[in-house]
Amino acid sequence: MDVEKWFCDQKWVRDSEGPCISLGERGDFDDMHLFAPAAAAEENQVRLYYCGSQGEVEDRVFRMGLAQSEDGKHFAKHADTPVLEMGNGASVLTPTFLRDGDGHVLRENGELRIWFSSTTFPPGVVHTIHESRSEDGVSWSEPSASQVAGAYAPTVIKDGDNYLMWYTDVTVDPWVFRFAESVDGSAWTSHPDPVVVADQEWELNRLFYPTVLKRDGIYMMWYGSYQSIDRHTTAIGFAVSEDGVLWTKHPANPVFGPNSDREWESHYTTSQSIHLEADGTLRMYYASRTKPPFTHKYFAIGTARWERAF
Repeated sequence: MDVEKWFCDQKWVRDSEGPCISLGERGDFDDMHLFAPAAAAEENQVRLYYCGSQGEVEDRVFRMGLAQSEDGKHFAKHADTPVLEMGNGASVLTPTFLRDGDGHVLRENGELRIWFSSTTFPPGVVHTIHESRSEDGVSWSEPSASQVAGAYAPTVIKDGDNYLMWYTDVTVDPWVFRFAESVDGSAWTSHPDPVVVADQEWELNRLFYPTVLKRDGIYMMWYGSYQSIDRHTTAIGFAVSEDGVLWTKHPANPVFGPNSDREWESHYTTSQSIHLEADGTLRMYYASRTKPPFTHKYFAIGTARWERAF
């Protein structure tokens, strides 16, 4: 594998002056915590789904919100948001769409498919992955039963006739990434061993939020980790693979991180969603956090572009 092609300098450029989406007004479902964007770009419109919650950190319960945009940078929250919830004190976390290798959403029988992880806070139920479907992107089906247990922050692409999932295994410490396959996107078989672990100097203990695309036969993964230089910060690393199982990390990781000049994203920049735009650039949406004390588990959603044509 010619890694030099993929391990170039990733110049992600923030191209919005402020957050794309901010915390809601007092009393709104997302007035305290907001993270995990999942973008769906269709027919000259971008729908950005995200997880929002009220309450103190230990009492948070996340539901899935929706905002819409024509330019991909300026969003208005949908009148019907939130659009999906679990009930019984369980949260909807880290939604991800069924996508092709470019990160574009795929419809099957006219429906969008999302997978998301769920748990309760404080932790009382192990993280599990569930699925929901929608024709209009607003009304979503009742969440499925658990499809994968002990799993957080999935990313799913369809490669030929196969459904491929990478997710965070939260049953071990430190957290690692695992790989699963399916013939229908519902019944999953996980690879027996972790496929990515925290082993670079900048990574501190845990990996989370894998996002996978596929270009020219190569799988590309962007992922989050706490930073060893400051455990109160996170950043995004990059890795490539020929088979989705054996990964090689970028030697210059991390490729994107916090910006101390922008208070709203001065410490965290992870839980990203990435897709290829019509002009050949990559668009990323990411969640951010301001400085400690972390009253807000996450704080806002920003965007950036990598102006590299593959």
